[in-house]
Amino acid sequence: MNTDVAPRLGWWQQTWRLGAAAAVGIPLWLSIGVLLRGRTDETGAWFVIGDPLVAFGCLTALLWRRRFPLAVAMTVVIASTASALASGAAFLALVSISTRRRPVEIGVVALALVTASQFAGGFYPVQSSPGLLWYQLALPALIAGIAVAMGMAIGGRRVEVRSLRDRAESAEREQTARAAQARALERNRIAREMHDVLAHRISLVAMQAGVLDHRSDLTAEESRVLVRGIADGSHQALEELRDVLGVLRADPGRPEPPQPALDRVPELIAEARTSGLDVTLTGTVAGTPSDAVGRTCYRIVQEGLTNAAKHAPGAHVHITLEGTAGDSISVHNSPTTTATSRPPTSGFGLLGLTERISLAGGELSHHRTPDNGYVLTAQLPWPNPTHEKRV
Repeated sequence: MNTDVAPRLGWWQQTWRLGAAAAVGIPLWLSIGVLLRGRTDETGAWFVIGDPLVAFGCLTALLWRRRFPLAVAMTVVIASTASALASGAAFLALVSISTRRRPVEIGVVALALVTASQFAGGFYPVQSSPGLLWYQLALPALIAGIAVAMGMAIGGRRVEVRSLRDRAESAEREQTARAAQARALERNRIAREMHDVLAHRISLVAMQAGVLDHRSDLTAEESRVLVRGIADGSHQALEELRDVLGVLRADPGRPEPPQPALDRVPELIAEARTSGLDVTLTGTVAGTPSDAVGRTCYRIVQEGLTNAAKHAPGAHVHITLEGTAGDSISVHNSPTTTATSRPPTSGFGLLGLTERISLAGGELSHHRTPDNGYVLTAQLPWPNPTHEKRV
């Protein structure tokens, strides 16, 4: 970043600075007018006309002091030799060049200001005592030193403000990037939840529809049960999709709906049985897992039932929950016994489940069995048993 670039000045900021520069030169100009009182020769005419015109030209040149700092400063300082009223413009020019905090430029302009002040008396026949030569050098040097100190202070403050602004903008960009990353992660999590919920529900609906399509020996009551199950499952799928989309559209402060946990696995099994799956659940749960592990257990069972409904309709599904330290969850289905049309597979179910289990600190394995069935086993971190609860 270019530290020499100063912020742009508005018309009011520019006006009061130039007005202050003009005001600084007025006392010196008036004091010379007092000394020249009553003169009507060329010196008097220069004082009345020439001196103000040169000062006006110097003030006008200062409008470009930030675009051409060194050239404008040298021009104004040298031109101020011919104008007492332009001494304020020379002072402002030195202050402006000093804000850049470049020693060589500051030294050249300050030396030019002190030197030019020694020739200013040539335009006005004002006699000075030879003993005051030190005063004629010390006073311009003191004025130049004050101008340099002011300019350096302004330049240092400007750099400090710019640094603070850059740091604030950088922090804001980092905060925006972190917020965008958090939103992306949350959307990915919601997408996984959407797949887990809807894939399970739609798979059950598709399985029931397949049974209706391939079974011609069903009684009227059995057909009504299946049709009612399809209608209910479709309605629940729409409700769950609406809930997920509601989370995506929700305000940041809106709380999320409660997530399923381990204690809802029996409800999931009962729902699958109602939909026509032949499911059994056995096992012992000891200890209370964390919310993340309990939610992962629910999703494992849900994904296993979804895959069984998709790829092994009519098969017996056996779920084993061994909730003790170091034990696992197993979902095993026997070979399919009914040939039905299957919905298209997304290929992301097991992939997402593997990622979920890895985040929970567990391992997932799945493979075919010798009898052409399929088994899915997950090993999850489990707390030490504190009490036993039969599932």
